[in-house]
Amino acid sequence: MNSSPSLFDQYFPVLIMAGLALGFVVTTMVVSHILGPKRHSKVKDDSFECGVESQGNARTPFSIKYFLVAILFVLFDVEVIFMYPWAVNFRELGLFGLIEMFTFMGLMIVGLIYIIKRGALQWETE
Repeated sequence: MNSSPSLFDQYFPVLIMAGLALGFVVTTMVVSHILGPKRHSKVKDDSFECGVESQGNARTPFSIKYFLVAILFVLFDVEVIFMYPWAVNFRELGLFGLIEMFTFMGLMIVGLIYIIKRGALQWETE
């Protein structure tokens, strides 16, 4: 007789939690739509951002530099995310973990030097 739980038994609590979370979101949205106020006016329906009047078309194209800087930020932010578990387990990982982190950091520094040499962080105004 196999005493190990089936795959369904292992993931059943996760499915229950996902169902409860989805049910909460749907219930909250439906109830707020039904019970919420429905007063519309030109001022209330107007878009609002920081109190600044909107100007021009919202679909004006942006320079690719904005997106490039955002992607580079995410890339180097992920580097920091990988450093936290390494720092927590530093003693258990020993010399091998130290060498692995130096290798990882070295590759990230090589990538940073590459993007600096390519001029990806140069910001030219047009």
